[in-house]
Amino acid sequence: MTRAETRERNRRALLDAAFQVVSRDGYRAKLEEIVERAGLTTGAVYSLFGSKNGLVVALVADHLGPYYEEIEQLVPAEADLLEAVDAFARHYRRGCDAPDALPRLSLQITLLDMALHDPDLGAQLATSVRAQESHLAALFAGRPHNGGVVTPRQAHLLATALRALFVGLSQGVLLGLAAGADEQYFATAARALASDASLVEPDGGV
Repeated sequence: MTRAETRERNRRALLDAAFQVVSRDGYRAKLEEIVERAGLTTGAVYSLFGSKNGLVVALVADHLGPYYEEIEQLVPAEADLLEAVDAFARHYRRGCDAPDALPRLSLQITLLDMALHDPDLGAQLATSVRAQESHLAALFAGRPHNGGVVTPRQAHLLATALRALFVGLSQGVLLGLAAGADEQYFATAARALASDASLVEPDGGV
């Protein structure tokens, strides 16, 4: 095995172990348990991620990155804004039925708790989430809508609003608070949000 392959194997092992421990223990997660589960040492964490916080931030990117890549592949390049938003909404709702939906929700809530206990980590997590969200904004930018074209600024505002909408709805679905929120519900809510002039008009509501 090459050095690069060993490094990637160790990186993967630490991310998988961190997901298990952080999802369960939150800010109380012990680095020692993470490395023990991964079969490595704390030195590997500092070598690969710089710190425990660096590992947690990488964990977020590890889970969000592939998700946004799936969305980019799912939405047709020729779709207008509402068609793109509709496809995104339906994809997000299907994720609520995935086998790892509850562990992902647990991680999501845990990370919020960690951010509240560690402002520095919270700032790093926010930066990581915004970086991933920029992929979604890029997916919407340039698409036709209401006789115009969505600007990068408008696309960013919409991406932020949609993420907030879907996070809340998906939590409701998984916690039994929004049992009737099926794919069509997600899509309809997303389309209504995307049609709001304050998000798609150049000078509106910004």
